[in-house]
Order: sequence, then C-alpha cells, then structure tokens
Amino acid sequence: MAAAGPRRSVRGAVCLHLLLTLVIFSHAGEACKKVILNVPSKLEADKIIGRVNLEECFRSADLIRSSDPDFRVLNDGSVYTARAVVLSDKKRSFTIWLSDKRKQTQKEVTVLLEHQKKVSKTRHTRETVLRRAKRRWAPIPCSMQENSLGPFPLFLQQVESDAAQNYTVFYSISGRGVDQEPLNLFYIERDTGNLFCTQPVDREEYDVFDLIAYASTADGYSADLPLPLPIRVEDENDNHPVFTEAIYNFEVLESSRPGTTVGVVCATDRDEPDTMHTRLKYSILQQTPRSPGLFSVHPSTGVITTVSHYLDREVVDKYSLIMKVQDMDGQFFGLIGTSTCIITVTDSNDNAPTFRQNAYEAFVEENAFNVEILRIPIEDKDLINTANWRVNFTILKGNENGHFKISTDKETNEGVLCVVKPLNYEENRQVNLEIGVNNEAPFARDIPRVTALNRALVTVHVRDLDEGPECTPAAQYVRIKENLAVGSKINGYKAYDPENRNGNGLRYKKLHDPKGWITIDEISGSIITSKILDREVETPKNELYNITVLAIDKDDRSCTGTLAVNIEDVNDNPPEILQEYVVICKPKMGYTDILAVDPDEPVHGAPFYFSLPNTSPEISRLWSLTKVNDTAARLSYQKNAGFQEYTIPITVKDRAGQAATKLLRVNLCECTHPTQCRATSRSAGVILGKWAILAILLGIALLFSVLLTLVCGVFGATKGKRFPEDLAQQNLIISNTEAPGDDRVCSANGFMTQTANNSSQGFCGTMGSGMKNGGQETIEMMKGGNQTLESCRGAGHHHTLDSCRGGHTEVDNCRYTYSEWHSFTQPRLGEKLHRCNQNEDRMPSQDYVLTYNYEGRGSPAGSVGCCSEKQEEDGLDFLNNLEPKFITLAEACTKR
Repeated sequence: MAAAGPRRSVRGAVCLHLLLTLVIFSHAGEACKKVILNVPSKLEADKIIGRVNLEECFRSADLIRSSDPDFRVLNDGSVYTARAVVLSDKKRSFTIWLSDKRKQTQKEVTVLLEHQKKVSKTRHTRETVLRRAKRRWAPIPCSMQENSLGPFPLFLQQVESDAAQNYTVFYSISGRGVDQEPLNLFYIERDTGNLFCTQPVDREEYDVFDLIAYASTADGYSADLPLPLPIRVEDENDNHPVFTEAIYNFEVLESSRPGTTVGVVCATDRDEPDTMHTRLKYSILQQTPRSPGLFSVHPSTGVITTVSHYLDREVVDKYSLIMKVQDMDGQFFGLIGTSTCIITVTDSNDNAPTFRQNAYEAFVEENAFNVEILRIPIEDKDLINTANWRVNFTILKGNENGHFKISTDKETNEGVLCVVKPLNYEENRQVNLEIGVNNEAPFARDIPRVTALNRALVTVHVRDLDEGPECTPAAQYVRIKENLAVGSKINGYKAYDPENRNGNGLRYKKLHDPKGWITIDEISGSIITSKILDREVETPKNELYNITVLAIDKDDRSCTGTLAVNIEDVNDNPPEILQEYVVICKPKMGYTDILAVDPDEPVHGAPFYFSLPNTSPEISRLWSLTKVNDTAARLSYQKNAGFQEYTIPITVKDRAGQAATKLLRVNLCECTHPTQCRATSRSAGVILGKWAILAILLGIALLFSVLLTLVCGVFGATKGKRFPEDLAQQNLIISNTEAPGDDRVCSANGFMTQTANNSSQGFCGTMGSGMKNGGQETIEMMKGGNQTLESCRGAGHHHTLDSCRGGHTEVDNCRYTYSEWHSFTQPRLGEKLHRCNQNEDRMPSQDYVLTYNYEGRGSPAGSVGCCSEKQEEDGLDFLNNLEPKFITLAEACTKR
C-alpha cells in the first residue's frame, strides 16, 4: 500500500526479513483460541508487529495483559515489542489475557510468532491458496495549514497498499484526532484510502497528529504492517506577541552614568519557535515627560538603559514609557504588543547641605554649662528624612578646650550648639567657632562638591558675673617629713578671686582632717602641725594624707579644695621579728625560719641583718643563724641540743642601721607536728597562783565533808537507812582506759566517777582501797551474803543495803580479787549499756554513749546525754552541778 502518486513497491526475496505480516487463520468464532503472526527473526524495540481483533474475542474487556514481558498489547489490539527480540526457534508464543472486572470473567488469546513466511488465504472454496511476496508501503510526508478555510472535509492525501493489486483491501486509521481527543478530526475512506480533515486546526494546540493506517482484507486478514502516518500542522502568524507584565516598575539612581541598566522587559509569542512568526523586536513608543529622551531599549533583548546623565530627582522623579514589541522581526506587517514601564528616579546625595547665612552670634553667661545657646538651620534639596538629607555638624575650630558641643535635631535637621563646660569671662570674653556640616550619606560620585557653603562662623559672647572664689586646681600637693616638730608651718592651699586673680581677702577653714595632725591659718591658708606626723600610722600606708579646705570671700561665697599631703618617710622604725614563740620538732625539723618586717619605706628597710648578740655560752654552742633572703634568717640547732624551751635573743638590723633585739621562745620538742608540743606545753605548763591554791584548799575541805557524809551514810545503813540503788557508781574502779562518757559526777562516796547510763537501777555497795597481794589487785566491796548484785534492783524503787545482804555481814568479809570483781560486774555493766541504747518502748535510740576525742576543757553546763546518772535521793544532786573551778581542781589533781 502506498500514497497516491508514485507507488513504492519492493518485490522479491530481498525484503523478506523486513516484511511483517499478520495472518489470522481462524474464523471469528475461533479468535480467542489462537492467532498467528509472521514476523522477522529479529525484532526491534517499540515496533508494532501486528494487530489482534480483541472485540471479536471479548468485547467488554477492560483489562488487557500480556504473559510475555517482551511484548505489550494496546487497547485496540496492537502488539508492540517492549525490547529488541531475537527469535531463535521457529515458533514463539505468548498469551493475551482479557478481563472484565465488573462481570468477573476472563478470556485468553494465544499468539503464535512465526518467522517462516507462509501466508495463505482462502478467497473462495474453489480457489487455490494465493501466495505473495513481502511488500513495503510508506507514506509521503503530509501537512496541513493551520486555521485552514476549507472547504471541509479537506482532502489531505490517499493511502494505498500494494496488496490491493491482488486482494480487495479495506483501509482504517487510529490515533489522536480519530479515536483519541480531538475525536473525529480525521477519517479515511474505507475503499479508496482517501484521508480527510473535518475542521480547522490550531497549531498552538496540536502541532502534529501521529496517525496509524491499517490495510486488511474483508475477512480480517492484515495485508500489510500498520503504517505510521504523521500529519504536521503548518504554523500561521495568528498570535500577537504579549509582554510578561502589563506594567513594569523599575528604579534608577539619579546620579547614574549613561549606559546604566534600568530593567529588562520580556514578551512571548505562541507561534512556532525559531520562525519569523516569533522573531520579536522591542522599541519605545513614547516617553512621559517627552523631552529629553533619557532611555533606550535593546531591540532584541529588551534591556532598558540610560542614555544621558541629566537624571535629576529634584526636577523629575518619575518617567512613564510605552513599550512596543512586534514579531516578524519588526516588519510593518508584523503583529504588535504593548506594555507600560514606570521608571522611578531614586534619590542620591547630589545636593550638599548649605547654611542659610555665613555668620551667627550667640551669648552665654560665664560658669553656665549644659545650656543651649544657638540653633543653626540647614537647607538640603535631597529627599527629606533620608540619609541624603540628614546632616552631621562638626566644630572645626575654636573648641580646643571642649567647652562646646553641637548636635543635630532629628526632626528639624537643625544644628543645636550647647555649652558643656563653664566659660570664664576673665579668661575668654569671646570665642570664635567654625562650624562644618555634611550629610550622613557619602556624596554622590562625579558630582562636584561645593565647599564654600558648608562652613559657617559662630561668635560666642561670654557675659560677666560676680563670682565667688575659685579653688583651682581642685587638689594641691605639699610634702612634709614625718616626725616634724609640732608647730612647724608649711604652705597650704591657695584659692583666688577670679575678678582680681589673687587671694586677698579670702579666709580659710579646715573641713576635714583624718588624724587631726594640722591646723590652718585662717588668713594665709598655711598649715601648722599640731601633732607629730607618723607615716606608718596613716592607713593605707604610702597614700596621700588628704585635708579638705574651705575658702571663703567677703560675701561668704566659698569653694572647696583638697590639700594632699605627702608624708616623707624617716627611718624611725627598726625591723621587727614576727614570731614570738616557735616549736621545732626534733629530729624531724632541723631548723626554723625567722621573718622580719620594717614599716618604713623600702629605702630604709631590707636587706636585714640577723645576728645572735652576746648570749650565754650554751645558746651560742647549741644555736646558729644563717641568712635565707633579705627579710628572713634560719635558726638551726646542734644535734646534742636537749628537749626543752630556750629563750634566744636575736638582733635584726636594717640597711640604715636601725636595730632591735627580740627574745624568741623556742621549744625544742620530741614530736611529729608542732601542734602536739603546743598542747603538751599548755597541759604541762600550769602555774598555780594564790587563788588556785585557795581553791585547792577549799576543794580538800569539801572532799572531807563528802567523805564524812559517806561514812555517816554507811553507819546509818544498819538502822534501815535507804541508799541509792546504783551500787556500781558507788565503787571506784581503778583503770588505765578511758571509758566512753561525757559527764563527771561524784558518787555518794565522794570519788570522781564516769556516768555510763541513766538507768535508775544500780549496784549496791562501796569500794574500799585497792592493794597488792602477791602481785594481784584486790578490791574491797560491800557484800550482802549470798545475794547477787542483780537482786538489789528494783523497778523504779531503792532498796536498802540490808535487803541486799540478807543478813549481817561485816565489811572485812567483802574482800574479792580483781578477777572476781571483773567477772561479776562485766555482764551487768554490758546489760546496763544495752538498755541505755533503748527508749521507753525498748526500741533502739539514736542518742547513745559514744567515744569522743579530747577537745579541750568541757562545758560547765554538764551533759545532756541519755545516760546521765539521776540521783533522786539523799540530796546528792549538787555534786552534778559543781562550779567550774572545782572541775579544774579535779583535773589538776588527776594529772600525773
């Protein structure tokens, strides 16, 4: 099949491997069973190899799938290769599945591929099978004009297959414009193959239609492969160029140079690209204001630039351009589009600020400060309230002493001149200032700067006032040597009257004198020493001694000044050794360092010279001094020095010869740390005075009275006298260990004992004297027959001694060895301590008898522990509240 005109047919076996023919052997009723496609042995990718009539098989199918991924099937039954395929076998088959989801049914079509071309077709039952060679058909390129005027239907071309020479061929087409949107735009005559278009076509919507032509016999035999038939729509210049924006807004600086880019305009044309229909040219139709022409546009790119340097925002601040764009490269018959371009001229600092006049005058009273004296207006044509308009003022000349300050009023842009430091009429009656002004923003480039108008002269007139005295300078200095004789006169503070520039008629008074060392002469202001000045007394040292002075004139107007006295040092202090008492642990410490200081100035101080003056031969033999540095020396002892306290005289002398000797107490001790020797010395070095001796005598008398009371108590026990229940507290135990406890109480027998618990229960009995009997200690105690001490307890009651004995037993029979006493009392004391650790409910208590280290003398207030002994009877409570002196006496008596 070929297009009308020259027919292209290729005969013979040369094109056998290129011809692709579709043959349907089965009738319509057997279409679902098997379809045979004759194809070449090599198939290219994405090529159609045949078409299967799916509607005859399953008209309602809505899902079509291929079992072979190398082939894909379209809805119209066209079979395409998914990739390049080489048929190695003679036959290859795959299945097409057709499904109807709504009816839940499915059918299959088997497709058999053969690359041996044996095509047969039964034209009639009596005719023999016809055989023909592969033929090729191809279209002539076809196009149609966009927006064609017809007449319609419009003939485009004729399609004809070579198979029409031997068979009756029917033609059909598919694709966009036929069975795809837009529908029914093209159709082909079934018998003749004439292709028609039914209506005009817009190229901007559809630029090409890819149709596929089919040739088949009356019984559905595909005489040729499907023929791709592209139809191209020829463009017509039917679209005007359009700017991307209706109104463009650009800004340009007024001081811009010629050629500065302002902005870019852009237009688009829907016609075919790269043709005259879309070749655009830009131009400026109109500028408002019209004159002069300040802008130009590039015809091809649409870039707008400046062509003049006469842009001045102060004259015209906004321009309007009518922009034109035309296709056909700007030819007169081209289509046109327009747009508006608004160009705003922005401000630049091209106008210098100027003073309204060249000279100004101002007046101010002397001694006034922080006052405004003048406002200076400025003119500037630049945009208001911008950095190009706001100004900065500067005092160029005349303010060397810092009396003036000028600032800018942000609202009015005026210069505000103020006096910030008092002016003196007697010194300056008139001050001439030169003021300069410039903008905050830098000046525009290439604009000449006018400097004759941005300077102005200001004359400030100072008005005279009748003033009081002036204390200038506020601090005056004078030097006085320390130890100067009382009554010495030195020049003092000097004030003056600013009117006559002298101090005549002024009176002086002293307002503040830290040490009261001086007085002030009221007429001359001279100072007179009233005490000896000592530099070392003044704190901090080496600082100035400040005296506040008041100067008063005849009208009682005054001023205040400070007289700073520098007290010059005199070498009136010898060096002083810091230590009074030192401890040297022998043999761990072989020496000690002696330090000295001198309160005088360094010129009268170090280096110091240490020496041992004429001392006893023992000190000279055992001790020696060596220099460590300028302020320290090392005191060393000989190995044969004994353990004792030495008094060693040491002389130290400064560089000027001032010397002093100090007796240094040195304790040479056998210890590991000096604190141990200090504690020992405090304990061992108790010296009893007359009051201590008297206290001892009184204590002895009190001790005898207690013993007498005890004897009477024992004697009265035979007559039913009730004794305290706690027998353990009434026995003195000799022991070398310090039992835990925090109170010392005196038992009924008058001896010092340690309280171990607060239980009301105790042991009955008294302890006699300890003695040696064959190397074994014996202790005398009261024994109550066969009764144990445990039987002497009562539940909160006291028993008599008789109730504990159970009979009359003599004291002489109550002698036991120490081992017997220990075995008897140890378990019972342990039980008492266990009960001390329980409260009333027999629960463990947090307050328990604990072991403490020695922390110095105890408090005279007594103990608050849970185990304090309670003496409830016999009037012995006073023994728990003895005076501190008696406790000290007891401690002294117990020292070995």
